Amino acid sequence: MVRLNEIRAGETAAALPAAPDAGVFFIGRIHTPWTDRLACPRQGRLDGPTCRIEVFAPWAPAGLEGMGQYEHLEVLYWLHLSRRDLLRQSPANDGSARGTFSLRSPVRPNPIGTSLVRLLGIEGTSLMVRGLDCLDGTPLIDLKPDRCAFTPVAPRQPGDDEVAT
Repeated sequence: MVRLNEIRAGETAAALPAAPDAGVFFIGRIHTPWTDRLACPRQGRLDGPTCRIEVFAPWAPAGLEGMGQYEHLEVLYWLHLSRRDLLRQSPANDGSARGTFSLRSPVRPNPIGTSLVRLLGIEGTSLMVRGLDCLDGTPLIDLKPDRCAFTPVAPRQPGDDEVAT
């Protein structure tokens, strides 16, 4: 049985720092059909339910100009109900654990979620999308056009293929 905020077999937690290093501006709020973490899908689906991304002033409406030309967007959001202290996790609750950074779990030191969504339309200062996997009321961090819509600007440079040490 899945329980919220439990430490499972094989998992380890860290003592968190006393204060954060940086601030984040929440630029909006995401509205989805899910109000319970246990019912929320683990990955968004581009054929999933229509969700609304509300963008707050002063970032809207001016910040949304030109968004309608893109079919897909990257959405970054703050998973505000997630634990932040697990170093190793056992997402299948089978006793085996892996490092937090090898998983797409919402449980991370900085619980930033990302989804590639399909833009269905813009209604005032809201974007109608499909493909999200977060709870209703999730704080919005940022919106970006899908990186695949862009060609890299910088030409290849000598040393691009070298491995950094």
